[in-house]
Amino acid sequence: MKNPFFILLYIFFIIIILPVLLTIGIYKDNIFKEEVVQNKKIESLNIKVYNSKEDKVETMNLEEYLYNVVASEMPATFNEEALKAQAIAARSYVFYKMENGGDKIPQHKGAVVCTDHNHCQEYLTIDQLKKAHGQDWMEKLWPKIKKAVDDTRGKVLVYEGKTIQPLYHSTSGGKTENSEEVFSAKLPYLRSVDSPYEQGSPKLVSNVKISKNDFVNKFKSNDIVISDNIKKDIKILSRTEGGSVKEIKVGNKVIRGRDVRKILNLNSSDFEIKVSDNYVNIITKGYGHGVGMSQWGANGMANKGYKYDEILKHYFKGVKIEKKY
Repeated sequence: MKNPFFILLYIFFIIIILPVLLTIGIYKDNIFKEEVVQNKKIESLNIKVYNSKEDKVETMNLEEYLYNVVASEMPATFNEEALKAQAIAARSYVFYKMENGGDKIPQHKGAVVCTDHNHCQEYLTIDQLKKAHGQDWMEKLWPKIKKAVDDTRGKVLVYEGKTIQPLYHSTSGGKTENSEEVFSAKLPYLRSVDSPYEQGSPKLVSNVKISKNDFVNKFKSNDIVISDNIKKDIKILSRTEGGSVKEIKVGNKVIRGRDVRKILNLNSSDFEIKVSDNYVNIITKGYGHGVGMSQWGANGMANKGYKYDEILKHYFKGVKIEKKY
């Protein structure tokens, strides 16, 4: 006669243990399948882009969208490490918009971002890039742009677990600006830092020469009255940590340096005004708002041997690079 103990153990295994093991196996398999599906979705992440020139919303693969953005925003002749830094900044911009209601912005018409460079990132189509640079550029430098994006695939900048607002500009003039000096928000990762390697920038220093009459009339059209004694009526009162004009007395008013930049159409808010007999000379340093990453500074750092992560962590304080997919 068979041992009753083994019979009972066999029945217990069949009734209790085996169903549990099968359930666990199915559960794990479902999780694996779900993860595969999720990863598959992320690997082919598509975004909605509002084409402002054609007034329509288009669905684009994020990485393919970034090829055109990087090619439009930064010279393809730049060092590969600078292009990689630009690619991560551009990708971070998209994720920031995705996480902060970019599709709710009226100008986007339901899309996450738009192609208007005054509102979002610069985006030129393949045909526009060919027209701007020629077929030789497409053959030699377009692959370089694509490689910079591909080599950083899925990587974004985060601060305390959240994707940052990755502002960037052409040239800082030697030092970047704190965000609150230019925009309303004070952000901990957008702090003023030195940008010493911008010597190659064609707009590192610029000189605008305006006749005294034109100078006076430009301000007059903005309800600012300047007397004939321009030298006496212009006085810089304060500067930002980055060196830009913060406040300036112009005639009968005290205004911001960035207002003067707008009125006179200057390259930046970091300027000096010199008055001669018949003309007003305005010497500006840098090009753009000056907050975040200097593109020419990034290229200068890359040419000095810095890698893309070192460049990004220099211009964006306290950030980490996170791989989203």
